[in-house]
Amino acid sequence: MIIKNVNLETVCGITSRLPENELPEIAFAGKSNVGKSSLINGLLNRKALARTSAQPGKTQTINFYNVNQAMYLVDLPGYGYAKVTQEIREKWGKLIERYLHGSRQLKAVFLLIDIRHEPSENDKRMYEWIVWNGYDPIIIATKLDKIKRSQIQKQLKLIRTGLNVKPGTQILPFSAETKQGRDEIWALIDRLIAPETEAETEAEAPEQPEN
Repeated sequence: MIIKNVNLETVCGITSRLPENELPEIAFAGKSNVGKSSLINGLLNRKALARTSAQPGKTQTINFYNVNQAMYLVDLPGYGYAKVTQEIREKWGKLIERYLHGSRQLKAVFLLIDIRHEPSENDKRMYEWIVWNGYDPIIIATKLDKIKRSQIQKQLKLIRTGLNVKPGTQILPFSAETKQGRDEIWALIDRLIAPETEAETEAEAPEQPEN
C-alpha cells in the first residue's frame, strides 16, 4: 500500500466509548516491548507516529490510525508488564475484549512475538484468548535483525510449536531496523481488506452511459 496520509484519529482509554468506524480495521496485539510501536511506524513510513519507549507498558489505550481514509491500523495495549497492578491489567483486558466483541469492522488480529525467544505464558494466553474471541491470529515475529539468518526457521518453528498454532496460521518475520517483512505484511493486509476497498471504488466510479 502506498501511504498518502495517516493520522492518529481516535484514542480510547478504559472508560472511553469505542468508535463505530465504517472503514475496515486491522488490530495489533503483543506484550510490552515486543516492538508494536516500531512495527506500526515501519508500516506507515513514520519515525514517531506511534510512540516508542524504553519504558514497557507505555501504551495504555487503544489507538486508531486512519490510513489514506481507507482503513485503520489499531494499536492495542501491551500485556504482561509486571509493574502494572493486577487491577489495571484486568481493566486493559476488559477494554481489549470490549473492542474484539464490539468492532463491526475488525478484519484480523496480528499477534506480535519476539522471534528471539520461545513464546511466554502471557503470549500463549493471549493467542488462546484471541482465538476464543473468534479470530485466527496472524503472527508477526519481530526483531528479525537480532538473530542470524541461519536461525530463522528454527525460531519460527519454536513460535509455531510454543503457541500450538492452528494449522495454516501464517507467521511473518519482521525487522523494524531493515523493514524486512514490511511488504509481505502489507500484501496480506491488502488482501484482508480488499472486498471493502473494491466496494468503495465501485461506489465512487461514475455510472457508464447505456448504449
